[in-house]
Amino acid sequence: MKREAAGRPANGARPESAVSAGEQLGAAIDGYMDHLAAEKGLARNSLEAYGRDLRLLLDVLKDRGRRRPAEVVRADLVAFLENLEQRGMAPASRARTLSAVRGFFKFLVREGRLETSPVRDLRPGRRHRPVPKQLATHEIETLLAGSAGDEPLLLRDRAMLELLYGCGLRVSELVSLTAAELHLEQGYLAVVGKGSKERAVPVGRAAQDALREYLERGRPVLDPLGRAKTVFLGRAGKRLSRQGFWKRLRGLAAAAGLSRVAPHVLRHSFATHLLEGGADLRSVQLLLGHADITTTQIYTHVAAGRLSEVHRRHHPRASMRVSTQEPPKKRAPKPTPC
Repeated sequence: MKREAAGRPANGARPESAVSAGEQLGAAIDGYMDHLAAEKGLARNSLEAYGRDLRLLLDVLKDRGRRRPAEVVRADLVAFLENLEQRGMAPASRARTLSAVRGFFKFLVREGRLETSPVRDLRPGRRHRPVPKQLATHEIETLLAGSAGDEPLLLRDRAMLELLYGCGLRVSELVSLTAAELHLEQGYLAVVGKGSKERAVPVGRAAQDALREYLERGRPVLDPLGRAKTVFLGRAGKRLSRQGFWKRLRGLAAAAGLSRVAPHVLRHSFATHLLEGGADLRSVQLLLGHADITTTQIYTHVAAGRLSEVHRRHHPRASMRVSTQEPPKKRAPKPTPC
């Protein structure tokens, strides 16, 4: 007897048409994306990532003949995860994709369009979270020294590096900074992060000085008419893109003899050096703008390793050997004759 293909009639014909199947599931996904944009206020990059993940899901479900969200069962999602693995997608990326799918079906349940979610007990498998790369303080100094100069672009680069490392900003937060978000007299930035959430981030003296130098002597050259809204500009006087700064940073790092330095490495260094200096995890979480403190906890492993080395090298008890042999027993004194 011929086995039926998953989700298809026994005669092998596709149910109705692939177009109608895509339209119904696609419409549900479109509604969810509108919800994320309007009610959740997700940033454009996050919305694009959700859209890519859900389009992958839609392709697999269409191939399995699913027309409506109510027809999707757990086996379809298991097949979806297997498909992602066959594509060579890393475990961390599969977990992120499953999170997007889980949110989609949770939304449909909350809206009353599904009774239960088929993703309830599905797990992508355990994944290893890599320890983030960071620079030592002397490497940071070397990188900053390479951006010294009076040219407008070097003044800009120095200010951006100081803010990335001194404030722990994401690169997207850095390139989107506006003049209204700078409060240098009060010593802080009003940063708009993921989910359009605003947080106040202190700005140290070194970053303040570098930023003032750029605003007074560099930015007016790049934007003589003062029309640009963002703080950091490219050579043509327009907003500097994330990719543009990435390339600039890569060149500065290579000139300083440092390899594979990305903007996020400076953010990792900011968090690690704070913890090594004695900052508590909750404060670092607030400064980084993490919604969940478990995201911040990855830095404790880095800091703990560094602190262990400091203890080994500098604490007097770290290298002191303790004998495991029992001390010799003292003989009892002979009794004095009367």
